[in-house]
Amino acid sequence: MEPNADKLRGLRITSLDDEEEDDEPELPNQPLPAVAAVVDYEDYDDDDEEEAEVMLGLLEEPKRPGLLLRHLFPSKAGGIPAWLDPVNLPSGNSSCCGFCGEPLHFVLQIYAPIEDNAATFHRTLFMFMCPSMECLHRDQHEQWTRKQSNPRRSVKVFRCQLPRSNAFYSSEPPKHNNSDKPLCAGAALCHWCGTWKGDKICGSCKKSRYCSEKHQALHWRSGHKNDCLQMINSSEASSSVLPAVVPARASWPEYKIKIDYEADSDSDSCDGDESNSKSLVMQKHSKPDDLMQSWMDQFEADADNQCWAHFEERISREPKQVLRYCQEPNAKPLWALSAGRPSNADIPSCDYCKGPLCYEFQIMPQLLYFFGVKNEPDSLDWATIVVYTCQGSCDQNISYKEEFAWVQLYPTAPSRP
Repeated sequence: MEPNADKLRGLRITSLDDEEEDDEPELPNQPLPAVAAVVDYEDYDDDDEEEAEVMLGLLEEPKRPGLLLRHLFPSKAGGIPAWLDPVNLPSGNSSCCGFCGEPLHFVLQIYAPIEDNAATFHRTLFMFMCPSMECLHRDQHEQWTRKQSNPRRSVKVFRCQLPRSNAFYSSEPPKHNNSDKPLCAGAALCHWCGTWKGDKICGSCKKSRYCSEKHQALHWRSGHKNDCLQMINSSEASSSVLPAVVPARASWPEYKIKIDYEADSDSDSCDGDESNSKSLVMQKHSKPDDLMQSWMDQFEADADNQCWAHFEERISREPKQVLRYCQEPNAKPLWALSAGRPSNADIPSCDYCKGPLCYEFQIMPQLLYFFGVKNEPDSLDWATIVVYTCQGSCDQNISYKEEFAWVQLYPTAPSRP
């Protein structure tokens, strides 16, 4: 299927600094199409339906410092978030894992404005995750049993949107000549993680701020104990000047997300041979141990084989993809396995407007490689994590609205309880 050039330009979700990379300058805020209607998640293959055009997220290191700041509206992975609304951040339980209670780590954000909606002139989706694999297992288990009124999550996705005229940014697009500045400062952030609002203040220096007692203790042991004393004794110290926020070494490496379009393929979407079924597993796990080899042997005769072959074929078109994005009405997630997929009944309504949710993007296991996650028994791992967002991208006077993520893990344990 040959993509229409005008349509592709209207689907851009990259940051607004592509002028340096493309031969043709790109206008800011190239819109996405209107959010898709709800699809039937149980209908995996429909040969009569035209396949939606998918955008792929690829990672690259920033070419120079300062390209991923919030007033440049970036799409990025790792590091610290470039909050769209820098003041009214998620806080309290929203910033913590629903199982272990620890502050969540920033995974990625996607700048995805929607055309023909004044409230979504700027629109960014933010994903956060607990780095504990135990919590991710519990999250997957509770997908089938959780009460929608009080869900516990180790993966959280927030949607933030702003009109063109707002208190934080100029109504004109960035010039990218080092003159761009936000209109106001943001909330004071945690000096350990640099991610969440620093509601707690060091009792000694009265300057350093933290999102949690754990991060305050980690900062203290990592050197703030000495720095704090120096700040107290310094005659140059000023109560109006805060120490710089230095993200913790535990943060994942920072990358820019570059968007490309998935190449067409002549191969059948559901026919794959045995070598195809194994190759992605071998890529990810490098050298299979006895458990992995046993699982692969079982997998050959399992009903998931067809789904896995289709998954592997699509991934092979661009092996470095870490993100798949599509808002077209016929868009469907790319599932690694037939087991562990949601039905229509498993996808809740929007918590704010009670309208339907639709598929918007998913993250792929290749992201773990770029984040330097080791292949160990307790290391973070997933097959894919699929995100469903409000079909109408509702605006309910809440700066960060939580959307819904569905976790699909490799079958080391039963998918359903």
